[in-house]
Parts: sequence; structure tokens; C-alpha cells
Amino acid sequence: MSADLLLTLNAGSSTVKIGLFGIAPEGPQRVARGVIDFRKDPARLRMQEGPGLFEAELPPEASQDMQAALAETFRRLAGHADPERIAAIGHRVVHGGDGFAGPVRIDDAALEAIEELTALAPLHQPQSLRLIRAIRALRPGLAQFASFDTAFHRTNPELVRRFAIPRALHAEGVKRYGFHGLSYKFVSGELARRAPEVARGRVVIAHLGSGASLCGLRNGVSQDSSMGFSTLDGIPMATRCGALDPGVLLHLLGAGRRPLGELEDMLYHRSGLLGVSGLSADSRELLESDRPEAWEAIDLFAFRTAGEIGRLTITLGGLDAVVFTAGIGENQPVMRQAICERLGWLGLELDAAANAQNAERITTSSSRVAAFVIPTDEEQVIAAETLAILGMQ
Repeated sequence: MSADLLLTLNAGSSTVKIGLFGIAPEGPQRVARGVIDFRKDPARLRMQEGPGLFEAELPPEASQDMQAALAETFRRLAGHADPERIAAIGHRVVHGGDGFAGPVRIDDAALEAIEELTALAPLHQPQSLRLIRAIRALRPGLAQFASFDTAFHRTNPELVRRFAIPRALHAEGVKRYGFHGLSYKFVSGELARRAPEVARGRVVIAHLGSGASLCGLRNGVSQDSSMGFSTLDGIPMATRCGALDPGVLLHLLGAGRRPLGELEDMLYHRSGLLGVSGLSADSRELLESDRPEAWEAIDLFAFRTAGEIGRLTITLGGLDAVVFTAGIGENQPVMRQAICERLGWLGLELDAAANAQNAERITTSSSRVAAFVIPTDEEQVIAAETLAILGMQ
């Protein structure tokens, strides 16, 4: 039996997105998609193949044991395709540091290097490591590959990557890395296919989801991004704070007012939309609320996002287009409107009807700055990069 399938695993802090792809000369062709959701108790597996949807609870031990969760997932995948047909597995790994400038095959040395970066991405890196090790235990002969979110931003100029701190710390790796690179790679490629002249210009892509960031590109190449050293930086997110005066951290840590673990939990899990609203981390729920705290959170998110677009415009030396992507960016016209209304000074004129319909282009024909809505697909990038290393694309 030929190995003609590829599996991708996209680890978040509490979910694992699954992609099953057929290997074809023209590139990876998606067969099915799914997610393991560890936020549920017990964990749940949801798989979709075409119009068909399958959902099931995983065994109780799967909520705490990644190997048990994957063993059950492979068993369930057999209903879609024989797991023996899987040629390789591609992983999204959030942090590649300065050591990984592109995708790699995961051998012992690569695994050790990925583990050494755990402190730089404490929410996501451990989950990826658990996945990789669980696959090794379950299917030791199966080749595994890593695609890194930070790699797309290795083109950022040194000036952009530097903090105003002692040079020795920069040499130790305390610098700006940028994240969501797989999403930016996909969306920039789609923009080049759909609007090639625009893609050759100065573009800001806004990846707005539970985790959110922005990237400034010139001719499709990353020049700057809102996230820096960690996934806390930049604009407010669902539960993460975004950019924060370091004096606040000194204040909270001073005199033992807040233990480090409690502070870390607050910054990652109790800030952002949830912290400001005191109601929910889900922007959809906030948009439906009539509470002033909910709308203050929405306004702050839009204000900071528009401000970051302005900052990236300085890096790029101008702006030709903004592209919205990810859950909020693709599906929430009210949020896009709140952001775009603050960009009128740049010459962006929103087309209200097109925006309400989540159209591909949401600006008027006379707008000096174009705005687009383009769905992202990180798993497609992982699959393509994996096949490229295998020499199959």
C-alpha cells in the first residue's frame, strides 16, 4: 500500500488542529480536518470530511495524556483513511528562535533545540513537544517535520529586532522574533494570487483571533510585526494583555505583591478582552452585550489595532493595503469597521455593504488604501513545507 497521505498537527495551548492531506503533484490536497479540544472534560475529537461531521468524546485518560489522545485519534482516523497510508507528520511549532530559519525534519538534535526554546513560548512549545514525543512512541518509524511561526520574520531588519537593552542581552536572544508566521505566509501568498499588484506593495496583514498580531510586508516579505519577544506583545488579545509598560510588571512584582506564577497567569489568561470587560474573552459575546465594559474592551482592541497599523506604516514607508484574517478578522464586520474608521487619515474608505458581507475586498473603488478579507490556512502551509522537504512538491 502506498503512503499517499500527510497529517498536520497544529498545537495551540488547549487545542490541536488536525489536517489530513492527499499527496498530489500539484501540492497537498485537503481530505479532512479536525480538532482535539482539551478545554472540554473529557477531551473531544471533531472531524470533518466534506459535508460530513463526526464528533466524539475521547477516553477520560486522554484529557491528561497526549499519547492516549493521539492513539484514539489515529483509531478514529481509520474511519477516514488507513493510518498506514500516512507518509509523514508536519507540526506547527511556535518558536524557532534564531536556530531555525525554515522547516526541518525532526531528529534528536532538532527536538533538543526545540525544547531549549520552551521558556520563550511557555504556552505553546510544551504542547508541540508532547505531540512530537507521543507520535514517536506510537509510530516510531513515522517521519516528523516542524514548521516554525517565527521563521517568516527572519527577514526583519536588525534594527526592528532590537530592544533598547544592553547588547549582551540581545546576544543572548532577548530580541523581537514575531509570530503567526505560517498564517502570514499563507495569506501573503493568497494576496499575490488574487491581487498581485497590491501584494508587491506595502501591506499590513492583521491576524485577529484569540491570539492576535499584525505583520508589515513589502513585496510579500516580512519587515516588522506587532509581536516581539513573546506571544504577549502587541495588541490586546482574548486573554493576553498585549504591549504593557514594563514598569507595571516591576510594580506588581515589587515587595512581593504578586508571585511570578500568579503574574504570568494574569498576563496570559486573565487580561485582554476578558480582563477589560470582566465578562468574556470571546469578542462575539462582547459584541452582543449591552454592557459598557464589553464595548470598552471592543473599542480598546480596535484602537490598539489601528494604532499598530499606523506604526507598521512607518516601518513600511507608506501603506497600500490592509488584509484581515483569522476568526475575528474574517468574520466580524463590526470589529473591522471599528478599526478601519480609525484609518481614514491614511485614505482608507470602507465599503459598508461589502464589509457587512465579509466580501474579499471591503473598500470603495476610490479608496487610496485597499482592504481585503482573506481566510487563513496554517495547515496548508505546514503540509506544503513538509512535502517540500520530502522532495514531493
